[in-house]
Amino acid sequence: MTAALPWISAQDIFARLSFRNAVRAVQRELRAGLDPATDFDRGILDLARGQLLLMPTESPEFVGVKVATVAPGNPAVGKERIQGVYLLMDAATLSPIALLDGTALTTLRTPAVSAAAADLLAPAQVDQLVVFGSGPQAWGHIEAMRSIRAIGRVSIVARDQARAAALALRVQDSGLAAGVGTPDSVRDAQLIVCATTARHPLFDGALVPVDSCSVAVGSHEPGVRELPSALVGRAQLVVEDTSVALREAGDLIIPIDEGVFDAGSLVPMRAIVTGAVPVDLDRPRVFKSSGMSWEDLVVAAEVYRAS
Repeated sequence: MTAALPWISAQDIFARLSFRNAVRAVQRELRAGLDPATDFDRGILDLARGQLLLMPTESPEFVGVKVATVAPGNPAVGKERIQGVYLLMDAATLSPIALLDGTALTTLRTPAVSAAAADLLAPAQVDQLVVFGSGPQAWGHIEAMRSIRAIGRVSIVARDQARAAALALRVQDSGLAAGVGTPDSVRDAQLIVCATTARHPLFDGALVPVDSCSVAVGSHEPGVRELPSALVGRAQLVVEDTSVALREAGDLIIPIDEGVFDAGSLVPMRAIVTGAVPVDLDRPRVFKSSGMSWEDLVVAAEVYRAS
Protein backbone atom coordinates (compact mmCIF):
# COMPACT_ATOMS: atom_id res chain seq x y z
CA MET A 1 0.00 0.00 0.00
CA THR A 2 1.36 3.43 -0.95
CA ALA A 3 2.20 5.66 2.00
CA ALA A 4 0.13 8.80 2.40
CA LEU A 5 1.64 11.91 0.87
CA PRO A 6 3.05 14.48 3.29
CA TRP A 7 0.47 17.24 3.86
CA ILE A 8 1.88 20.78 4.18
CA SER A 9 -0.79 22.83 5.89
CA ALA A 10 -1.41 26.56 5.74
CA GLN A 11 0.30 26.96 9.10
CA ASP A 12 3.30 24.96 7.88
CA ILE A 13 3.59 27.01 4.68
CA PHE A 14 3.79 30.34 6.48
CA ALA A 15 6.07 28.91 9.17
CA ARG A 16 8.54 27.56 6.62
CA LEU A 17 8.70 30.47 4.18
CA SER A 18 8.55 34.19 4.89
CA PHE A 19 7.18 36.68 2.40
CA ARG A 20 10.65 38.15 1.99
CA ASN A 21 12.19 34.78 1.15
CA ALA A 22 9.34 34.01 -1.26
CA VAL A 23 10.02 37.34 -3.02
CA ARG A 24 13.71 36.52 -3.29
CA ALA A 25 12.96 33.03 -4.64
CA VAL A 26 10.85 34.50 -7.46
CA GLN A 27 13.57 37.00 -8.35
CA ARG A 28 16.29 34.34 -8.13
CA GLU A 29 14.53 31.97 -10.51
CA LEU A 30 13.81 34.70 -13.06
CA ARG A 31 17.45 35.80 -12.98
CA ALA A 32 18.57 32.19 -13.30
CA GLY A 33 16.75 31.80 -16.60
CA LEU A 34 13.13 30.92 -15.84
CA ASP A 35 11.04 32.30 -18.73
CA PRO A 36 7.32 32.74 -17.97
CA ALA A 37 6.61 32.77 -21.72
CA THR A 38 7.33 29.01 -21.84
CA ASP A 39 4.86 28.14 -19.06
CA PHE A 40 1.86 25.91 -19.73
CA ASP A 41 -1.47 27.61 -20.28
CA ARG A 42 -3.79 27.75 -17.32
CA GLY A 43 -7.16 26.06 -17.70
CA ILE A 44 -10.15 28.14 -16.60
CA LEU A 45 -13.50 26.37 -16.57
CA ASP A 46 -16.72 28.24 -15.85
CA LEU A 47 -18.94 26.48 -13.32
CA ALA A 48 -22.46 27.12 -12.06
CA ARG A 49 -21.17 28.93 -8.98
CA GLY A 50 -17.73 30.10 -10.00
CA GLN A 51 -14.64 28.87 -11.78
CA LEU A 52 -12.29 25.87 -11.67
CA LEU A 53 -8.62 26.65 -12.35
CA LEU A 54 -6.09 24.00 -13.40
CA MET A 55 -2.50 25.26 -13.23
CA PRO A 56 0.24 22.79 -14.28
CA THR A 57 3.92 23.55 -14.77
CA GLU A 58 7.40 22.02 -14.54
CA SER A 59 10.98 22.89 -13.65
CA PRO A 60 14.16 20.82 -13.92
CA GLU A 61 13.60 19.60 -10.35
CA PHE A 62 9.83 19.51 -9.84
CA VAL A 63 6.46 19.19 -11.56
CA GLY A 64 3.38 20.68 -9.98
CA VAL A 65 -0.29 21.38 -10.51
CA LYS A 66 -2.70 23.53 -8.57
CA VAL A 67 -6.40 22.79 -8.62
CA ALA A 68 -8.18 25.90 -7.39
CA THR A 69 -11.73 27.20 -7.27
CA VAL A 70 -13.00 30.76 -7.31
CA ALA A 71 -16.45 31.03 -5.73
CA PRO A 72 -17.65 34.66 -5.52
CA GLY A 73 -20.52 33.75 -3.20
CA ASN A 74 -18.39 32.02 -0.58
CA PRO A 75 -17.61 35.00 1.70
CA ALA A 76 -21.34 35.40 2.34
CA VAL A 77 -21.44 31.87 3.82
CA GLY A 78 -18.19 32.15 5.75
CA LYS A 79 -15.89 30.39 3.29
CA GLU A 80 -12.87 31.62 1.36
CA ARG A 81 -13.46 32.99 -2.15
CA ILE A 82 -10.38 31.11 -3.41
CA GLN A 83 -9.71 27.51 -2.32
CA GLY A 84 -7.42 24.83 -3.64
CA VAL A 85 -4.80 22.13 -3.26
CA TYR A 86 -1.34 21.80 -4.79
CA LEU A 87 0.25 18.52 -5.87
CA LEU A 88 4.06 18.58 -6.01
CA MET A 89 5.94 15.87 -7.93
CA ASP A 90 9.53 14.89 -8.53
CA ALA A 91 10.51 15.82 -12.10
CA ALA A 92 12.79 12.81 -12.63
CA THR A 93 10.18 10.15 -11.89
CA LEU A 94 6.93 12.17 -11.86
CA SER A 95 6.21 10.64 -8.47
CA PRO A 96 3.98 12.69 -6.14
CA ILE A 97 5.98 13.88 -3.14
CA ALA A 98 3.73 16.32 -1.28
CA LEU A 99 0.34 18.00 -1.08
CA LEU A 100 0.14 21.65 -0.07
CA ASP A 101 -2.72 23.85 1.05
CA GLY A 102 -3.45 25.67 -2.22
CA THR A 103 -5.26 28.58 -0.60
CA ALA A 104 -2.31 29.44 1.62
CA LEU A 105 0.10 28.92 -1.26
CA THR A 106 -1.87 31.45 -3.33
CA THR A 107 -1.98 33.90 -0.42
CA LEU A 108 1.82 33.72 -0.27
CA ARG A 109 2.82 33.50 -3.93
CA THR A 110 0.62 36.24 -5.42
CA PRO A 111 1.96 38.96 -3.09
CA ALA A 112 5.48 37.56 -3.50
CA VAL A 113 5.30 37.97 -7.27
CA SER A 114 3.87 41.47 -6.89
CA ALA A 115 6.62 42.46 -4.48
CA ALA A 116 9.29 40.88 -6.71
CA ALA A 117 8.25 43.36 -9.40
CA ALA A 118 7.55 46.28 -7.04
CA ASP A 119 11.01 45.88 -5.52
CA LEU A 120 12.35 47.20 -8.83
CA LEU A 121 9.47 49.51 -9.79
CA ALA A 122 8.54 51.28 -6.54
CA PRO A 123 10.25 54.40 -5.17
CA ALA A 124 12.94 53.78 -2.58
CA GLN A 125 10.92 55.69 0.01
CA VAL A 126 7.30 54.68 0.56
CA ASP A 127 5.57 57.06 2.92
CA GLN A 128 2.13 55.70 2.07
CA LEU A 129 0.93 52.35 0.79
CA VAL A 130 -2.71 52.35 -0.34
CA VAL A 131 -4.38 48.95 -0.50
CA PHE A 132 -7.75 48.42 -2.15
CA GLY A 133 -9.35 45.33 -0.65
CA SER A 134 -9.68 43.80 2.80
CA GLY A 135 -9.31 40.06 2.22
CA PRO A 136 -6.39 37.60 2.39
CA GLN A 137 -4.67 39.09 -0.66
CA ALA A 138 -4.84 42.59 0.81
CA TRP A 139 -3.19 41.35 4.00
CA GLY A 140 -0.65 39.29 2.08
CA HIS A 141 0.34 42.23 -0.08
CA ILE A 142 0.89 44.44 2.95
CA GLU A 143 3.22 41.81 4.40
CA ALA A 144 5.05 41.31 1.11
CA MET A 145 5.47 45.05 0.45
CA ARG A 146 6.79 45.73 3.95
CA SER A 147 9.38 43.00 3.31
CA ILE A 148 10.89 45.09 0.47
CA ARG A 149 10.30 48.65 1.72
CA ALA A 150 10.14 50.57 4.99
CA ILE A 151 6.54 51.79 4.82
CA GLY A 152 5.38 54.87 6.70
CA ARG A 153 1.63 54.23 6.70
CA VAL A 154 -0.97 51.92 5.15
CA SER A 155 -4.39 53.14 4.03
CA ILE A 156 -7.05 50.48 3.51
CA VAL A 157 -9.82 51.22 1.02
CA ALA A 158 -12.73 48.78 0.79
CA ARG A 159 -16.48 48.72 0.20
CA ASP A 160 -17.01 47.05 3.57
CA GLN A 161 -15.87 49.68 6.05
CA ALA A 162 -15.98 47.27 8.99
CA ARG A 163 -13.64 44.84 7.24
CA ALA A 164 -11.35 47.70 6.22
CA ALA A 165 -11.19 48.89 9.83
CA ALA A 166 -10.51 45.34 11.05
CA LEU A 167 -7.60 44.94 8.63
CA ALA A 168 -6.24 48.36 9.59
CA LEU A 169 -6.33 47.31 13.25
CA ARG A 170 -4.53 44.07 12.41
CA VAL A 171 -1.82 46.05 10.64
CA GLN A 172 -1.55 48.47 13.56
CA ASP A 173 -1.16 45.55 15.95
CA SER A 174 1.79 44.36 13.85
CA GLY A 175 3.58 47.65 14.47
CA LEU A 176 2.77 49.58 11.30
CA ALA A 177 0.66 52.74 11.18
CA ALA A 178 -2.61 52.10 9.35
CA GLY A 179 -6.09 53.45 8.88
CA VAL A 180 -9.12 53.43 6.62
CA GLY A 181 -8.69 55.58 3.51
CA THR A 182 -10.68 56.70 0.47
CA PRO A 183 -10.02 56.29 -3.26
CA ASP A 184 -8.47 59.77 -3.25
CA SER A 185 -5.76 58.48 -0.88
CA VAL A 186 -3.83 57.50 -4.01
CA ARG A 187 -2.95 61.19 -4.38
CA ASP A 188 -0.24 60.80 -1.71
CA ALA A 189 0.76 57.20 -2.37
CA GLN A 190 4.07 55.88 -3.61
CA LEU A 191 2.76 52.31 -3.70
CA ILE A 192 -0.79 51.21 -4.59
CA VAL A 193 -2.16 47.67 -4.49
CA CYS A 194 -5.49 46.63 -5.98
CA ALA A 195 -6.63 43.26 -4.64
CA THR A 196 -10.40 43.34 -5.07
CA THR A 197 -13.28 41.73 -6.92
CA ALA A 198 -14.19 45.07 -8.52
CA ARG A 199 -15.28 45.07 -12.14
CA HIS A 200 -14.66 48.76 -12.80
CA PRO A 201 -11.80 51.20 -12.04
CA LEU A 202 -11.28 51.89 -8.35
CA PHE A 203 -9.85 55.42 -8.40
CA ASP A 204 -9.08 58.49 -10.49
CA GLY A 205 -5.92 57.69 -12.45
CA ALA A 206 -5.03 61.37 -12.83
CA LEU A 207 -4.39 61.58 -9.08
CA VAL A 208 -1.60 58.98 -9.05
CA PRO A 209 1.86 60.58 -8.60
CA VAL A 210 4.51 60.20 -11.28
CA ASP A 211 6.97 58.55 -8.89
CA SER A 212 4.80 55.61 -7.89
CA CYS A 213 4.12 51.93 -8.48
CA SER A 214 0.62 50.47 -8.82
CA VAL A 215 -0.06 46.73 -8.66
CA ALA A 216 -3.30 45.08 -9.78
CA VAL A 217 -4.01 41.42 -8.98
CA GLY A 218 -7.77 41.18 -8.51
CA SER A 219 -8.91 39.99 -11.93
CA HIS A 220 -7.96 37.55 -14.68
CA GLU A 221 -10.94 38.29 -16.93
CA PRO A 222 -10.67 40.32 -20.16
CA GLY A 223 -13.78 42.40 -19.49
CA VAL A 224 -12.98 43.31 -15.88
CA ARG A 225 -10.52 45.85 -14.48
CA GLU A 226 -9.40 47.67 -11.35
CA LEU A 227 -7.11 50.24 -12.98
CA PRO A 228 -8.33 53.38 -14.79
CA SER A 229 -7.27 54.12 -18.35
CA ALA A 230 -5.99 57.52 -17.22
CA LEU A 231 -3.25 55.76 -15.26
CA VAL A 232 -2.57 52.92 -17.70
CA GLY A 233 -2.15 55.34 -20.59
CA ARG A 234 0.71 57.26 -18.95
CA ALA A 235 2.50 54.42 -17.16
CA GLN A 236 5.30 51.98 -17.86
CA LEU A 237 3.36 48.72 -18.02
CA VAL A 238 4.93 45.53 -16.68
CA VAL A 239 3.30 42.09 -16.90
CA GLU A 240 4.20 38.50 -16.04
CA ASP A 241 3.97 37.49 -19.70
CA THR A 242 2.71 39.49 -22.66
CA SER A 243 0.57 36.76 -24.22
CA VAL A 244 -1.15 35.96 -20.92
CA ALA A 245 -1.82 39.65 -20.27
CA LEU A 246 -3.32 40.15 -23.71
CA ARG A 247 -5.58 37.13 -23.20
CA GLU A 248 -6.70 37.68 -19.59
CA ALA A 249 -5.91 41.16 -18.25
CA GLY A 250 -8.90 43.43 -18.64
CA ASP A 251 -6.88 46.17 -16.93
CA LEU A 252 -4.86 46.29 -20.17
CA ILE A 253 -7.19 44.82 -22.81
CA ILE A 254 -9.87 47.45 -22.24
CA PRO A 255 -7.48 50.44 -22.58
CA ILE A 256 -5.96 48.85 -25.70
CA ASP A 257 -9.43 48.59 -27.22
CA GLU A 258 -9.98 52.24 -26.28
CA GLY A 259 -6.81 53.18 -28.16
CA VAL A 260 -5.09 54.37 -24.97
CA PHE A 261 -1.82 52.50 -25.60
CA ASP A 262 -0.25 49.95 -27.92
CA ALA A 263 0.20 46.34 -26.84
CA GLY A 264 3.80 46.45 -28.06
CA SER A 265 4.74 48.66 -25.12
CA LEU A 266 4.11 45.93 -22.53
CA VAL A 267 7.27 44.87 -20.66
CA PRO A 268 7.68 41.30 -19.29
CA MET A 269 8.64 41.34 -15.61
CA ARG A 270 11.59 39.05 -16.37
CA ALA A 271 13.11 41.90 -18.41
CA ILE A 272 12.77 44.25 -15.44
CA VAL A 273 14.11 41.77 -12.88
CA THR A 274 17.11 40.86 -15.03
CA GLY A 275 17.82 44.50 -15.95
CA ALA A 276 17.28 43.91 -19.68
CA VAL A 277 14.78 46.79 -19.70
CA PRO A 278 15.36 49.81 -17.44
CA VAL A 279 12.71 51.15 -15.09
CA ASP A 280 11.24 54.41 -16.41
CA LEU A 281 11.33 56.80 -13.44
CA ASP A 282 9.80 59.65 -15.46
CA ARG A 283 6.30 58.18 -15.31
CA PRO A 284 4.20 55.96 -13.05
CA ARG A 285 4.95 52.25 -13.10
CA VAL A 286 2.19 49.61 -13.23
CA PHE A 287 2.49 45.88 -12.64
CA LYS A 288 -0.51 43.84 -13.75
CA SER A 289 -0.59 40.25 -12.53
CA SER A 290 -3.02 37.64 -13.81
CA GLY A 291 -1.41 34.71 -11.99
CA MET A 292 0.62 31.97 -13.67
CA SER A 293 1.48 28.37 -12.89
CA TRP A 294 5.26 28.87 -12.66
CA GLU A 295 4.75 31.15 -9.65
CA ASP A 296 3.06 28.43 -7.60
CA LEU A 297 5.84 25.96 -8.36
CA VAL A 298 8.63 28.38 -7.40
CA VAL A 299 7.05 29.01 -4.00
CA ALA A 300 5.85 25.43 -3.41
CA ALA A 301 9.34 24.10 -4.15
CA GLU A 302 10.85 26.61 -1.73
CA VAL A 303 8.39 25.52 0.97
CA TYR A 304 9.18 21.85 0.31
CA ARG A 305 12.93 22.41 0.49
CA ALA A 306 12.46 24.04 3.89
CA SER A 307 10.92 20.86 5.34
